[in-house]
Amino acid sequence: MKIKTYFRQEGALHAMLLLPVIFIFIYEYMPMFGITLAFKTYRARLGILGSPWVGLDNFRTLFMMPGFPRAIQNTIIIAMAKITTMIIVPVTFALMLNEISGLKLKRTIQTIVYMPHFISWVLMSGIIIKMLSGSGIVNQFLGNFGVKPIIFLADKTKFPFVLVVTHIWKEFGYSSIVYLAAITGIDPNLYEAASIDGAGRWRQTWHVTLPGMMPMILLRTCLSMSGILSGGFDQVFNLYSPAVYQTGDILDTFIYRLAFVSSQFSISTASSLFKSSIGCVLLIISYRVAYKVSGYHVF
Repeated sequence: MKIKTYFRQEGALHAMLLLPVIFIFIYEYMPMFGITLAFKTYRARLGILGSPWVGLDNFRTLFMMPGFPRAIQNTIIIAMAKITTMIIVPVTFALMLNEISGLKLKRTIQTIVYMPHFISWVLMSGIIIKMLSGSGIVNQFLGNFGVKPIIFLADKTKFPFVLVVTHIWKEFGYSSIVYLAAITGIDPNLYEAASIDGAGRWRQTWHVTLPGMMPMILLRTCLSMSGILSGGFDQVFNLYSPAVYQTGDILDTFIYRLAFVSSQFSISTASSLFKSSIGCVLLIISYRVAYKVSGYHVF
């Protein structure tokens, strides 16, 4: 096909793509130039281009900071807890919801548990803070059993559990819908064959439903591993305080404080580059594993 003929037929489609491509280039690719700060000592009066090069000194300083290993450890622990629970809870809920025969009741429950997904962490954090305060509904309930008020958000031992539980509350409804879709894709003939062989509902669930869901479970697990260094900035930033830094400070909040509290822009850029590099490697590995275990591919 001649180029002139091609553009006559497809030119309008390319013109439609031009504006989003320009938008992505300006706001996604041009800011990547800022990663050069990771190898410089930033001076505001000199700008990014004029700031002196220091090589890997920022990375050496970063790795020697006492809060950096702690932030990585907290991030991995919280992220792994979220990944694990966001497999167990949604899968269990999807299996239970699948057993409900009434379509109207099933849709009502599905809508109720799905709604928190659309609430921002800013608003959700305000609700959580009110619920977990000393006079909140949770402490009022515990008080009925003689338990003294617990300040959950200021207790370093309980704060990680608060993060995991509130994350489940907000997001498990969305994940359960994904697993419900996987259940609907299972061949009904398998259930009929299992029933003929004398299998009850429990055995059908164990030997038919769960194996049918396994490709989706493995896929979501593999892909979620790429975010192992992302503990959920929005959630943690809106809930944490200096009292829980020891167990609740994650890599993203550590980078935020370096940049916007301490004004150490070069070191914060080095930290962000370190995180992005590890995340890129994990993304490639998880993509390959997802392709091997479930045949998932983007291209």
